[in-house]
Amino acid sequence: MICRKSDRASVELVSSCLKRGGIAVLPTDTVYGLSGIVDLKDSVCFKTDQRIRTIKGRAETKPFIQLIASPQDIYAYTDVVLPPALLAKWPGALTVIVPVKADPPLAEAVPSVAFRCPGDAWLRQIVAACAAPIYSTSVNRSGSPVLDTMAAIRAEFGGEVDLLVDDGDKKGSLPSTIVSLLDGNLRVLRQGAVTV
Repeated sequence: MICRKSDRASVELVSSCLKRGGIAVLPTDTVYGLSGIVDLKDSVCFKTDQRIRTIKGRAETKPFIQLIASPQDIYAYTDVVLPPALLAKWPGALTVIVPVKADPPLAEAVPSVAFRCPGDAWLRQIVAACAAPIYSTSVNRSGSPVLDTMAAIRAEFGGEVDLLVDDGDKKGSLPSTIVSLLDGNLRVLRQGAVTV
């Protein structure tokens, strides 16, 4: 199925797809992303991360970014306090890797997670409607270039995902900036769309 981001019912359509465990290609404030709902404790577990890994192929092992609806939502998952100057860049194209608290609501036991509160209000509405973070990873086969046109995305992945959301081509879009707070110090791992 394909819809346009500008469609009046797009937020409801996308969030309903994700809440059923579907995989969608979504426009973000950077590039298009393969997305699925993150499993939380005491909820239905869809293991969408495994399905996304299968779609990307080549035994994809990289952890996926998890999108949150509000900057303050990160504190449900970590005890690390973000520096005010860093927190001020959210919502935006900034990904922050933090250690996960001892008993997070996440179903999967992981030592750390990369979170992003996207700058796109439409996307934040979808995350909020899902009442859980959603995965976001670049739309490409593992080891191949990121696809930046809807025609290429539809040709490559149209038969493998449940929903494609068309927001035009994203040529020349920069990925998010990635910073780590894992060791108590701020380290820039990738300089992208946001300057840190």
